[in-house]
Amino acid sequence: MKTNPALWSRWSRGRLIAVIAAALALLILAGVGVYGLLAGPHRPGDTSPGSAPSATAPNPSGTATSGVPKVALSSDPDQFARNVAEALFRWDTGSGLMPLDYTAAILRVGDPSGTEQAGLSSDIASYLPTRETWIELRKYDTSQQLIIDKTFVPKAWAEAVAQAQPGQLPKGATAVTIEGTRHREGVWNGERVTSDHPVSFTIFLACPPPAPEFRSGLCHVLRLSQLDNPLR
Repeated sequence: MKTNPALWSRWSRGRLIAVIAAALALLILAGVGVYGLLAGPHRPGDTSPGSAPSATAPNPSGTATSGVPKVALSSDPDQFARNVAEALFRWDTGSGLMPLDYTAAILRVGDPSGTEQAGLSSDIASYLPTRETWIELRKYDTSQQLIIDKTFVPKAWAEAVAQAQPGQLPKGATAVTIEGTRHREGVWNGERVTSDHPVSFTIFLACPPPAPEFRSGLCHVLRLSQLDNPLR
């Protein structure tokens, strides 16, 4: 399923990125796991999809990441998109945190008007393990992070902006597509295992001009595309 930029000009601000939510619904209906959890050696009678470790690149310090995650603010769209992407993919089941803690970190830099917050929350949930899977992954000391290879404003976004009517897009709205490598690390039978997987996605954000209601010109997140189905 591909996003049709022409649709954007027909939606109100509150439904600006509803087409992305539709793509996420398709993902759920298809029953496709977006996490690619590492499948360890199969044990007889073990059919649990969360029974194997998943992985990220090793933590340089060899210690678990702790504390509530934060997204660094920026008025630069590309830098802010990178900050959001890294926070979105960086988690550690040994940190004592749960998926909702990581979700809250992204929502704190979401649309200050609140218009897109419900949709953004749903988008973020599709990138994170469920609570049940998280608890299972914690047994294997599973962690994850993202190495960004490339960022760019997709051509499809430029086409959408060209077709949009005045006032239909939020002030300073833009889109940044990110391509990178998701690294995961876990422990299986006492041994450290890792996996690398290429990922791509689009972050829809707005970096409006300085104004009190817009955090003095700082960028904020609107929505996320379906994982591995970005705008090009």
